[in-house]
Amino acid sequence: MLFEQIATGGCQSYLIGCPETRIAAVIDPELRQIDRYCGLAAREGLRIRYVIETHTHADHFSGACELARQTGAAIVAHSLSPAPHTMLRLEDGELLHLGTLAIQALHTPGHTRDSMCLLVENHLFTGDTLLIGGTGRTDLPTGDPEALYDSLFHRLLTLDPTLTIHPAHDYKGHISSTLAEEAETNPRLQKRDRAEFVAMMRHLNLDAPTHLTEALRTNMSGGKTVAQLLAEAAAVVPFLGMAELASRVETGALGLTLLDVRERDACDAGHIPGAIHLPRGQLELRVDEMLPDPTARILTCCEYGRISTLAAATLRTLGFRRAAALDGGMKAWREAGLPLATTPKT
Repeated sequence: MLFEQIATGGCQSYLIGCPETRIAAVIDPELRQIDRYCGLAAREGLRIRYVIETHTHADHFSGACELARQTGAAIVAHSLSPAPHTMLRLEDGELLHLGTLAIQALHTPGHTRDSMCLLVENHLFTGDTLLIGGTGRTDLPTGDPEALYDSLFHRLLTLDPTLTIHPAHDYKGHISSTLAEEAETNPRLQKRDRAEFVAMMRHLNLDAPTHLTEALRTNMSGGKTVAQLLAEAAAVVPFLGMAELASRVETGALGLTLLDVRERDACDAGHIPGAIHLPRGQLELRVDEMLPDPTARILTCCEYGRISTLAAATLRTLGFRRAAALDGGMKAWREAGLPLATTPKT
């Protein structure tokens, strides 16, 4: 079996392939590593046929949709996966053929309802069910400590103890382990009494993942992350530097319509001289009233430079082809000591 392990912080993903047919699969892809998966596959002369999710991730952004889009691969998950973009849904015990390799799905709920492990030859890809020196948590949506106990002690630990395990996360620099090693040394697997194990899992008091809501939203729906939206907007929007705008403000020759897209209170408290106010939330509804000339050059600005980028992209979509965004935001403008105007309260 051709095998590559790709780490992204604590996230682990895997490229496996058949050396005879050159067909490959990527297990638990991370969105930031799409180019790397494609590059590794090209280097080895592999064609990615499957993109496999061991479970619905809550702590990082899945690269499944984007990798499938770029390669034509089918997205594979357990039958209980909520993701509508899943193309091939596996039931417990079913096999997926990857050339001469057979990938067997083992339903191992507990971390999530749709968790599964993948058995390939003498390798066991355990997702977040079994980690090196730990287990997946059970306090996130669809987690169940009782189910995790059964998955660990009545399923995984009944398999060949010499199996090499490859988890979806590792934060301590481990590359792999075996079932035998985990059975002997993993602290959570020493709680062999069901009640003790369940009590332990219910009182871990772990912090919530940083991007919990956004990760669940995008991974369950195939929707876009905020970073993706910003990157797409930045790709179609030109920018004007802060020094150039400051020079224009100083000479009184803006040569464009400066549009502050922050909320009213923020704009009134301090804006770039000459700016007009149109909040981003009202842009589509009031654009014709506020910007009657679609040929005018428009420059958007906001607090940090992100919302203004989205606003400029929206304006271009609406037909304002000369819309651009300030390269930076009002926070940087203030910190640079550049001129500000205020709007008196009435």
